[in-house]
Amino acid sequence: MKIALMDSGIGLLPAAATVHRLRPDADLVLSSDPDSMPWGPRTPEDVTQRALACVRAAAAHRPDALIVACNTASVHALPALRAELEPGLPVIGTVPAIKPAAAGGGPVAIWATPATTGSPYQRRLISDYADGVTVTEVACPGLAEAVQWADSAAIDAAVADAAARTPRDIRALVLGCTHYELVADRIRAAVQPADAPPIALHASAGAVVAQALRRIGATPTPSGEAGPSALSDLPRGRLTVLLSGREAAMPEAALAYAEGRLLAAEPLARG
Repeated sequence: MKIALMDSGIGLLPAAATVHRLRPDADLVLSSDPDSMPWGPRTPEDVTQRALACVRAAAAHRPDALIVACNTASVHALPALRAELEPGLPVIGTVPAIKPAAAGGGPVAIWATPATTGSPYQRRLISDYADGVTVTEVACPGLAEAVQWADSAAIDAAVADAAARTPRDIRALVLGCTHYELVADRIRAAVQPADAPPIALHASAGAVVAQALRRIGATPTPSGEAGPSALSDLPRGRLTVLLSGREAAMPEAALAYAEGRLLAAEPLARG
């Protein structure tokens, strides 16, 4: 089995690591476009063309499914990607986890890029899935870029800025950019009041990977009952990294995160 994932940058790592944990035997193709990152400020037409270039590079490796592990690409390019690749290649987009976050009754905050915050797309999701729930949209300028380059000081500054504009009484926080999942612990520490119940963080990687496996009729292996010993007996998949269409090693910045280190570790990288 081979699963491809695309993103503007290393925001695809959480979903890719989730695939690897559920199906360590799966080959992974990671296709991103760091040469043009960030995509948020670009026009929808530009995002679509860049997303198409990423998925075409990935599709050349003949995957069984392709995960669009990027909120911006899912917003602007998903119809074009599906029109080109489906039905031969299932394409699974990423949707912010607003529905499960709102199910707890709120208040809810959504952290997203400035381009996504307040967009018709995000407002429609709030209207559809969080009607009657207090929702605060929080733009996070510079956070995705800081995560992309593993700039710890810039991450702390962007997280602190967004946390200062996040209501203290929220019960749930939606991570509306896949890059943010890589620093979820730092975000949680910044928004969690010491005198309040734990805030629930809602990310997208788990749900999008589950949907991808369903689309191709695959199940997690090993099952939860198999135990750690079964993991050591499974064959490991091969990792292919494509940076702006060029086959390359895992970017150095990716190794700053547990997800990147997991995927770059032998024997996955060697295949």
